[in-house]
Amino acid sequence: MNIPVKDRSNYLKGLLIMAKKDNALSEAEKKLIRHRAKKLGFANDFYEETLQNLLSNQYILEEPIVFSNKQLAKAFISDGLKLIFSDDKITKNEFKWLKEIAKVNDIDDDWFNNQLENYRKNCSKFSMKADYSFFSLF
Repeated sequence: MNIPVKDRSNYLKGLLIMAKKDNALSEAEKKLIRHRAKKLGFANDFYEETLQNLLSNQYILEEPIVFSNKQLAKAFISDGLKLIFSDDKITKNEFKWLKEIAKVNDIDDDWFNNQLENYRKNCSKFSMKADYSFFSLF
């Protein structure tokens, strides 16, 4: 798929926002972001510098991202879920923001909830240490 420049930029920005939502940046999150940034065509030095300064960057606006098509929005939501489940620090804010992205991109609630349930059940990184009681809110 040929992804427009604005969508590629928003995709990476969205992943960075997701990673920042829990105020921590794990190695697993960095790995996923690096992989996607490379696939999206971003220069290594650009995303490495961005990752280094991510948690201290107060200027990243956290408005829900609108993509040019639903297919790309769904791909982003799937990557967002991967990012959320990649560490033991899972927060309600992460899910809430991802749900807002689904809404502004006109993604069906059933699709979103099915994706969430699949990740919750099948993610190999799923940890029993975290509090997942807020899942019922989605």
